[in-house]
Amino acid sequence: MNDQSSGEQAAETRLDEIAQILDSANIIVHGFDGVISRWTTGCERLYGWSRQEAIGRVVHELLSTIFPEPLAEIRAEIAQQVDWQGELIHHGRDGKPIIVASRWVVASSVDPARPVIVQTNTDISDLKQIQADLAGREAHLRSILATVPESMIVIDELGVIASFSTAAEKLFGYSAGDVHGKNVSMLMPSPDREAHDGYLSHYLRTGERRIIGYGRVVSGRRKDGTVFPMELSVGEAVANGKRIFTGFVRDLTSRHKIEEELRQSQKMEAIGQLTGGLAHDFNNLLTVISGNLEMIEARLQDTKLLSLVSEAQAAAEDGAKLTAQLLAFGRRQPLNPKPMDVGRFVSGFSGLLRRTLGEAIELRTVITGSANEALVDGSQLQNALLNLAINARDAMPRGGLLSIEISRLRLDADYARMYPEVRTGDYVLIAVTDNGAGMSSETKERAFEPFFTTKGMGAGTGLGLSMVYGFAKQSGGLVQLYSEIGQGTSVRIFLPAQKARTEMEPVHADDKKPDLIPKGFERILVVEDDVRVRRVTVSRLLDAGYSVLEASNGTEALALFQENHDIALLFTDVVMPGGMTGDELAHKIRAMRPEIKVLFTSGYAEPTIAGRELAEAGSWLKKPYTARQLAVRLRELLD
Repeated sequence: MNDQSSGEQAAETRLDEIAQILDSANIIVHGFDGVISRWTTGCERLYGWSRQEAIGRVVHELLSTIFPEPLAEIRAEIAQQVDWQGELIHHGRDGKPIIVASRWVVASSVDPARPVIVQTNTDISDLKQIQADLAGREAHLRSILATVPESMIVIDELGVIASFSTAAEKLFGYSAGDVHGKNVSMLMPSPDREAHDGYLSHYLRTGERRIIGYGRVVSGRRKDGTVFPMELSVGEAVANGKRIFTGFVRDLTSRHKIEEELRQSQKMEAIGQLTGGLAHDFNNLLTVISGNLEMIEARLQDTKLLSLVSEAQAAAEDGAKLTAQLLAFGRRQPLNPKPMDVGRFVSGFSGLLRRTLGEAIELRTVITGSANEALVDGSQLQNALLNLAINARDAMPRGGLLSIEISRLRLDADYARMYPEVRTGDYVLIAVTDNGAGMSSETKERAFEPFFTTKGMGAGTGLGLSMVYGFAKQSGGLVQLYSEIGQGTSVRIFLPAQKARTEMEPVHADDKKPDLIPKGFERILVVEDDVRVRRVTVSRLLDAGYSVLEASNGTEALALFQENHDIALLFTDVVMPGGMTGDELAHKIRAMRPEIKVLFTSGYAEPTIAGRELAEAGSWLKKPYTARQLAVRLRELLD
């Protein structure tokens, strides 16, 4: 036997020894052509073919192998680098797929010109299934965290943020990347910010719980520095020997507003019942006083005494007027409602309003549409408008502009969700708007209370707005007040519309079916300080197909605009807290992108009333607006 023969025999012997020693493992020896020369017992168990059935077959045909890359490329790689490894999908005798981690190593054989490949396979099917299950559970968990309305924050025992949900990003204004790895106290205002680490270490040291396991109301701090009320519930768990704390946060801003409005409504109702009852009883007393004065006056001859009786009679008449106003607020005055065209009625006594206002104040009346009929007491409506005109005159001592706008509109469910006292339906809206001094938030809260006044001693009874409030309520409608310091005041009287439309009358755009609302796809930046109005607006836009970014003030909106370059339109309120108005925001944004579209909105009757000339700066949409009105205006601008 020559040296070459002995070497070839030694190579074969080594392959036999490897296959024998590792017989229980999954080892296949085959040539570059794939023909199997050795097949271990482990392969018999894994794939189901015996050694006799497998040897001589082409391995990738026998196992119906699915490769991660072309087989020719794998063989070329082995020829150059001696080995290759990767994941393969094999199929057993029963046809079921088997996922293996495979390693191919080139070894010498009997024929030096034809080396063989030693293939070792490790079944990882179960591991892959576990990984797939984990990935599915993780995706499911992420989808829950991305859609659950409550914000979720996970911290470790040092207070460092490990997880920050999508809702938390929206609530606090930070992205997950902004807060990951930082102390959770950054989301708290003082003094909680400084005390938090002490609370946490105290719990870890003593086990004394203050908040873990139940919810409590605390304060949160957004990226823009604003502080808001929130309900915080904290759970505790141990992972890898370390404690983690999961906090669920619910924003209470909207709920607190609704609760406050409910309390205000209940207070006004209680005051109305009290004042109405007192006025009713006092009217009886005045009737007695006035009647006796009349009888005394008829029997007196003394001129001096007659003048005294006349003064007393005049005082009784003034008292009767006050009680009438109190009865109006308490909704106990007798009304004589009749169907009337409110626009025509207001136009009819505009001369009286002009004389009441004086020459320094311009009166502008705007009537939209012809179907402005309501069932209303004309004299009481006239009194209400005169009261509002007098208030506006007093708020503009140096002159100004008073606008009375009359229109018909439908308050939909979206609007009713924003304002709890609103009932859906068709209304005639009378908006009385001035550009006077405006009201503070404290004044607005008490504006409709009887005898509350900001005027000097002897300058007013404080019953004007309360009478308007009672008249609107008793007529089945409502009153809303919109005012900002230095910007003016708008009082809106909503009276239920009475006349049913006939087939000959035009259908308003906002009465069309929801499925006719035009859709869109662009990204819109919504800037609105009222949480409920912003939530409903964003919901409307999302339903219409738009992508939406939202901000509560101009500073926050400007930051979002600089971070997002695909914003197609700015939809902003005009008057907002924080020192930057809507038109100032639009001016700054247009300085960066002159082509961007802008849509303004406000509770004022028209832009000039708000002290803003917006006609050249952008389009205008007056509150309240319907989903269709918003959608149509957006398409007009974007198309």
